[in-house]
Amino acid sequence: MVVDFTYPAEVEEFRVEFRAWLEANLEDRFRGLHYSAQDGDEWLAPMREWNARLADAGYAAISWPEEYGGRGAGLLEQVVLAEELSRVDAPSTVNVIGISNIAPAILEYGTEEQKQRLLPRMRRGDDLWCQGFSEPDAGSDLAALRTRAVREGDAYVVNGHKMWTTLGHLADWCELLVRTDPTAPKHKGITCLLVDMSLPGIEVRPIVTIAGGREFDEIYFDDVRVPVDAMLGAENEGWTVAMTTLANERGGVANLHLGVRKRIGRLIDLARTTHVDGAPAIRDASVRRRLARIHVRGEYLKLLADRAVSGALHGRPTGAESSLAKLLWSDLEQEISVTATELLGPEGVSGGWARDRLASRSYSIAGGTTQVNKNIVAQRILGQPRA
Repeated sequence: MVVDFTYPAEVEEFRVEFRAWLEANLEDRFRGLHYSAQDGDEWLAPMREWNARLADAGYAAISWPEEYGGRGAGLLEQVVLAEELSRVDAPSTVNVIGISNIAPAILEYGTEEQKQRLLPRMRRGDDLWCQGFSEPDAGSDLAALRTRAVREGDAYVVNGHKMWTTLGHLADWCELLVRTDPTAPKHKGITCLLVDMSLPGIEVRPIVTIAGGREFDEIYFDDVRVPVDAMLGAENEGWTVAMTTLANERGGVANLHLGVRKRIGRLIDLARTTHVDGAPAIRDASVRRRLARIHVRGEYLKLLADRAVSGALHGRPTGAESSLAKLLWSDLEQEISVTATELLGPEGVSGGWARDRLASRSYSIAGGTTQVNKNIVAQRILGQPRA
């Protein structure tokens, strides 16, 4: 499939509008904010303030229907919004998991009461959300989850253990997958619950990464009574709800190249300003070849993103190219940080590039392991058999 799309006039008008708003509202104290950019939770208050500004101006959830605070915007407007935020180093919403991944499932399967109660606070960043999907023995094989929910009257009693839950220690709500029929095939008998994280019996244990970050958590559920009206979709049909959430999560590959290509630019600047044997490192032919390879791979990642956008615009759902983009992204992020620390030599054992190198090791796992994505590419693109 070739890349075949252009930005129509109305989309470029949106770009001009949003760019003007950013120029008027983006203060320097907001630039570069991200939930993992700083130690501790110092980022949270300014991120929430920024999120509220986006929401009040109608930019926090532009793809949502207008009746729920969105603009009913199409894919290209969403791409433009991401491009403009990246261009000026502005943060996105504090509730990126909720708005991008969980909200589409609520919009499709939720009751009107759930939508009216949950979505406005999610959009403004008043409530933070996490996904209670992965477990110690159910990560890439998500359907192997064992967290149980047994119905007792007007509540489900939940017991189990979730793992690698991003922002779990800060979340007010959790989109939780539980097994409600243990006798059914593993892709059946799963139910989705929208769980208030303040309920008794929930224990959150932060996981400190090798980079010193606290992005992930373990969550334990001990006889947690979740109201039946917290169910999203139908009982035992949670796998369908989960696929909606994951489809939107994986749909984010269209924006992966934005951050990567900015980091490649920083890497090239580093090579220009770092001296080796009295000369800028970039004067070394082997360094230039390495940087050229990284730059080309970054442009290839953008091409994959453009193909995904083009396919979606022409009615083709996101397919295996998302796995291909994930593979390239994780490998490229690791290559960038390794190259930077090697350029810095002894100075590369500490500081931002060193933390990036440690953090990048998780990218082969997060969002789908390298092994699983390679299998998807082999089967769905190369036509190889499962075995």
